[in-house]
Amino acid sequence: MRRFYKTVSAEPVGRGHAIRLDDRAVKTPARAELVLPTPALAATVAAEWDAQHDRIEPRAMPLTGLANAAIDRVAPDPAAFAATLAAYGETDLLCYRADGPNELVARQAQCWDPLIDWAQQRYDVEFEIVHGVMHRPQPPETVARLGDAVRAYDPFQLAALQPLVTITGSLILALALAEGEIDGRAAFDAAHLDEMWQIEQWGEDELAVRAREVRSADFRAAARFLGLLV
Repeated sequence: MRRFYKTVSAEPVGRGHAIRLDDRAVKTPARAELVLPTPALAATVAAEWDAQHDRIEPRAMPLTGLANAAIDRVAPDPAAFAATLAAYGETDLLCYRADGPNELVARQAQCWDPLIDWAQQRYDVEFEIVHGVMHRPQPPETVARLGDAVRAYDPFQLAALQPLVTITGSLILALALAEGEIDGRAAFDAAHLDEMWQIEQWGEDELAVRAREVRSADFRAAARFLGLLV
């Protein structure tokens, strides 16, 4: 779509901030008005629209995309959306450890054990740690309490959590990032520990590098979105 507007603004409306293009309200794909909950997020989304040139490139506006998702996909049924994220607690990446070689086992323990300890204390839960790939169910109380933690987030927070959880495969990492226990770079690196170890052993693959760069960009956008909600 060609750029059809000259000016972009973020204006207070009710309990939020609406994005205006030449004084016209921006609409989501489902035709709801694009209203953001904080001034910081509204200003950043407005800056994405203002940075477009002759053509509007949605890929260059990741925070707008997350805001659209929060309004169109999450807000109609937050509980159902939260349930899909909470399910990752049953097979969390951090609970599945290598059974060798010793260097990788030690590296996983050094990086992941503090996060497991934090989650156990924060949510009063216990995790089953598995060495190998065979699935082992987590205690029902753990799954239930993590589900309660996710359901406590609002639609905009849930929209940001979704890529954080799916890119890392870890609900624990996403919650730690959301609660300020870990920063975005450390969370992304923790999720890719196994991949980086393999690179050290066998070298880099160009296609894998490109895929990781795309994941990293999406992850950074979601982490930034979440931070702008404070």
